[in-house]
Amino acid sequence: MKIAVAKEVEVGERRVALVPETVARLVKQGLEVLVEAGAGEQSFFYDAAYEAAGARIVTDPDSLWREADILLKVEVPQERVDLLREGAVIVGFLNPLGQPDLAQRLAERRVTAFSIEMIPRTSRAQSMDALSSQASVAGYKAVLIAAATLPKYFPMLTTAAGTIAPAKVFVMGAGVAGLQAIATARRLGAVVEAFDIRPAVKEEVQSLGAKFVEVQLQEETVAAGGYAKEVSEAAKQRTQEVVAEHVKQADVVITTAQVPGKRAPLLVTEEMVAQMKPGSVIVDLAAEQGGNCACTEAGKDVQWNGVTIIGPINLPSSMPVHASQLYAKNLTTFVQYLVKDNAVQLNFEDDIISAACITHAGEIRNQRVRDALATLNTQQSAVS
Repeated sequence: MKIAVAKEVEVGERRVALVPETVARLVKQGLEVLVEAGAGEQSFFYDAAYEAAGARIVTDPDSLWREADILLKVEVPQERVDLLREGAVIVGFLNPLGQPDLAQRLAERRVTAFSIEMIPRTSRAQSMDALSSQASVAGYKAVLIAAATLPKYFPMLTTAAGTIAPAKVFVMGAGVAGLQAIATARRLGAVVEAFDIRPAVKEEVQSLGAKFVEVQLQEETVAAGGYAKEVSEAAKQRTQEVVAEHVKQADVVITTAQVPGKRAPLLVTEEMVAQMKPGSVIVDLAAEQGGNCACTEAGKDVQWNGVTIIGPINLPSSMPVHASQLYAKNLTTFVQYLVKDNAVQLNFEDDIISAACITHAGEIRNQRVRDALATLNTQQSAVS
């Protein structure tokens, strides 16, 4: 059984799917691990370390893709999937709801594809949950970016010239990224408030030393797996009314709210930004999904009425050492769960295997992905 690690080729992607430590675990299990030459260089894991862990370094990327029984990636480039042989397995961030055409190509190649972001958020699958591990990195880095941009101190300081009041940070969305942002802002000495449409996260927010901002909504706000659910327009309006004052008073706003497969909900309107203090900072972690702030531009820093709105892309990649270590542990645990007696065991009665498997035996298995593909095909037909 050959486990292959391909080099990331997407612009700005510095992570790697396995690190030497996790390679050694798989080799000890009796699996052969192939690593593309230079795959770990951007995350400071060099070929010599992989070889010492028992991996075979492959200099020809096409050969590596063709040899792989299981190919591990962070992101999957569409132009290379045709190199995979029929029956091969690929594991990575496939973005199947955003790129259902990639799922279609993998199905046509009769490749079994596991989308790591579709791993269910259950206690049994926690060690494989790459979305959470990478979101934690993003939440941490978002606060550091905000602190570096804010023209003020974060902590309260008592000096000979007087007392400096602490910065006020408002975190919108208390998932993994939001909770890490809260914890990081508190460590830096800020006064922190947080909001989430899911009332169940109140205790987690308070346990980190932040104040929870409550909004009473008369509808279900939690989707399957514990994710936030897309709510009605009336609920969105009610939410904006409640949070507007907290946004106005904040020195820093961190937004993290995302709904899988949907455009990010609009939480911060232009009117809210206009009421913020000059010099305030917004870091929008939902920038790649359209943004939680009306002024956000993905990949850019925008100056708007004296407020800096930052729309970072792929923040985990900016911390490639630990992001790679965490992701590699997620993938290694998943591979060990998938492979028994040196062969892939596909038990679709298992909730983890069933939820994560997007394509198998020439078919797209996930109904949401099939629906997304149908929508994409309809849009393309309308344009043509």
